[in-house]
Amino acid sequence: MITAELVKELREKTGAGMMDCKKVLTETNGNMEKAIELLRERGIAKAAKKSERIAAEGLVATYVSDDKKIGALIEVNAETDFVAKNSDFRTFVADVVEQVAIKNPADVEELLNQESIKVAGKTVKEVLTDKIATIGENMSIRRFVRYESDGLVESYIHGDGKIGVLVELEKGESDLAKDICMQVAAARPEYLNREEVPQEKVQKEMEILKAQAMNEGKPAQIAEKMVQGRIGKFYSEICLLEQPFVKEPEMKVEKLIESKGAKVTRFARFEKGEGLEKKEENFAEEVMKQIK
Repeated sequence: MITAELVKELREKTGAGMMDCKKVLTETNGNMEKAIELLRERGIAKAAKKSERIAAEGLVATYVSDDKKIGALIEVNAETDFVAKNSDFRTFVADVVEQVAIKNPADVEELLNQESIKVAGKTVKEVLTDKIATIGENMSIRRFVRYESDGLVESYIHGDGKIGVLVELEKGESDLAKDICMQVAAARPEYLNREEVPQEKVQKEMEILKAQAMNEGKPAQIAEKMVQGRIGKFYSEICLLEQPFVKEPEMKVEKLIESKGAKVTRFARFEKGEGLEKKEENFAEEVMKQIK
């Protein structure tokens, strides 16, 4: 059975109309992924990838050493936006991202078991537990990345801790690195260049583009040529070096970097709550349960 909730979810992910969503869900027996593909093939949904609901609260933070050789990016989650604005919580997040940069833990588990660089005699996990007890809300360190470079590392925070970016340049100056950070924050690239894009992802996109062309009434031979033309747009959306530079859209990021004699080696972008579902409170329901 195709529920209203399923139709609503597909609408949120694709922007397609309610009847179109209901129709493809029926055709695919409620398979969300296949329904999204079908909508795209018919030219109804523009989304190139599954939409991610940004719902969890918390904070994204960065740390870069004074010599720009080491940088870290972290996401720490909390239950409410109120806690995310708490100065005690923000200080804890700043301390932990500095810990990542200095102590270089392999993963979150190792980080939690390290002795805190800010609170002598306690592990990061014990400090976190203390914060949970003091603030009265559950918190967790979700993920982090750390770069150590012979070139330079730069970072950028957008929206008071909503989005954080870390970029490493092999050659180039800090101002260019900051521009690239802002590019990554705004344009959401998934890969550095087209060589990094998994072949199965490219193949799937080409199949969808061909189906779109065929549904437009184009012969198979013409459809194939159209796919080759349109796949370039796909790369320009997901590959950093092929994106139009946000400050000068007529110039591609790759040309900008080349003009500065620089090279981007890697980047990371965290968005607070990315891919997490927030617990939705139904206060009316809670009140009724209490009354009963």
